[in-house]
Amino acid sequence: MYFCNPVNINYRYQFNRDPRKEGLQIDREAADPSMICYKGTYYIFASMNLSVWTSQDMVRWTAHRLPENLPLYDYAPDARVIGEYVYFCASKRGQNCNYYRTKDILNGPYEEITGTFDFWDPNLFCDDDGRVYFYWGCSNATPVWGVELDLETMKPLGERKELIVGDAYVRGYERMGEDNSEFPKTEEEIEQMYQGFLLSKGMKEEQIPKEYVSLIKGMFTRRPFVEGAWMDKYQGKYYLQYACPGAEYNVYADGVYVGDSPLGPFAPAENNPYSYHPGGFMPGAGHGSTMWDKRGNLWHTSTMRISVNHQFERRVGIWRAGFDADGELFCNQRYGDWPIRVDEEETDPWRAPEWYLLSYGKTVTASSFCEGREPEYAVDEDARTWWRAAGDASGEWLLLDLGKEFDVRAVQINFADDKIDIPVPGEIRGTDTQPRYIEETDYVTRWKLEGSVDGEHYFMVEDKSSADTDLPHDFIVREAGIRVRFLRLTILEIPYAQKPCISGFRVFGIGEGDVPGVPEYTAVRSENELDLQMEIRGKGAVGYNILWGHREDKLYHSYEVYRSAEAIAADAGEILKKRIGALVKGQQYYVRVDAFNENGITEGQTKKI
Repeated sequence: MYFCNPVNINYRYQFNRDPRKEGLQIDREAADPSMICYKGTYYIFASMNLSVWTSQDMVRWTAHRLPENLPLYDYAPDARVIGEYVYFCASKRGQNCNYYRTKDILNGPYEEITGTFDFWDPNLFCDDDGRVYFYWGCSNATPVWGVELDLETMKPLGERKELIVGDAYVRGYERMGEDNSEFPKTEEEIEQMYQGFLLSKGMKEEQIPKEYVSLIKGMFTRRPFVEGAWMDKYQGKYYLQYACPGAEYNVYADGVYVGDSPLGPFAPAENNPYSYHPGGFMPGAGHGSTMWDKRGNLWHTSTMRISVNHQFERRVGIWRAGFDADGELFCNQRYGDWPIRVDEEETDPWRAPEWYLLSYGKTVTASSFCEGREPEYAVDEDARTWWRAAGDASGEWLLLDLGKEFDVRAVQINFADDKIDIPVPGEIRGTDTQPRYIEETDYVTRWKLEGSVDGEHYFMVEDKSSADTDLPHDFIVREAGIRVRFLRLTILEIPYAQKPCISGFRVFGIGEGDVPGVPEYTAVRSENELDLQMEIRGKGAVGYNILWGHREDKLYHSYEVYRSAEAIAADAGEILKKRIGALVKGQQYYVRVDAFNENGITEGQTKKI
């Protein structure tokens, strides 16, 4: 069995009334996932979806509405199995947050336990001795906190402890911006930006309530957010995971600190960030959870970024993870949005892909399109661009020509949203800072996919013309393979009768040509030690996977980059440049560049930098 990130679940629409912007921002969202295994069933809880998803195999997921008495309009739900119960809570600033527990996730009842303080991005952890600890924090001004709790009353036992504080000058992966490009502002710069803000609003500082001054200045600091705590224990060590630097960036990541006790002291692990996926079709791998499956395999689930229609337009990803022989936590995100196999037994977390991307940069035609949303955007491996049909009638289509006949094993069809303009279907709810309506109606997405060898005679690959599901990242597997050159996607029905948009018409299979040559590259580290400038040259490659790590045998980090379609066609051996901004000051590194195309992967040479 196989799945392909982003996870194939129904992501509900959000009607966001952002107080900082005019009008509504409409998008789908699911993020900050807590994945658990309870009584032999897998569950994913995610922000702002009213539901929980269940699965028996981590491949096929079904949505179930959660009881209305739970805080479904609060962010970052935490779920933990402790004894016979599942404990649940979620984030809310300025009000005490309550806890809930149940022995039946889908039906309840949920016993409510009154909380005594407010928190954001919670995580509950039960140690082997039965003592319970709580971690929380989501800020660029305050740390990740920890405290022991009484399990019956959920009241703190002792004072909270400061556990993790961001430092963008030491840990490059904590810097904000695309590709970790921004250092924090100086105090002088912050003050200058604050005064500019006051001027733009026609206000004087004495008009601003004192408690809001620090909040406003906080918007200008560019200090990294540290958030999304998750604790695991392995062989007597405590692994406190956290997210940074911000959910809207392609480098949203999870780092990890390690300690000998649940409240520290903690020190950053050598392998940081352990979850990092800035490249590929959909980037981002921050604010997640780790879970052992029924077969003894470790998985990490976290947040993937789109952030076009709304800052928090996000999805859920799942990757293989593990602890190495030295007790280092890792996550394998090489080719992290290609098909991933789920076995019935324990498996190698570093297993190479079995199928390769066949659709990148190929010829696509369409029934119609809008200017700036041409069909080629459906095959550019970028979830932030898409084809948009000119009309909204049933039957709009995309036709993909792979260039020659291939052995196709899987197709991922990714729907996008663009310029939805409809009234709010329900009541705006939530706090002052996140007012919204979460769509409660269940819609359907219907389409059919046909294949052809000659472009004239077509056969049905998948018929979803009567589907009762709404899956914007649907994934179809043909494990035995089908021989096709042409694939035609006809869109029949989508929510709100909007114009169809496809951000990824992605095809995977096995080519029959030559693998790429061994790439040549240079890797130069910056004076600040946080950046790595890569220059790559090769022949026969569609793209490259840049790998690095603190030991030659621990190249745990990766960044997937693609050559331009023009360069691939000419195979001119152009130089591809890429900056990696995720290094840690004082850390030794090794780097390697692998080349890939439709036929396979060619491993490069490892260098010490």
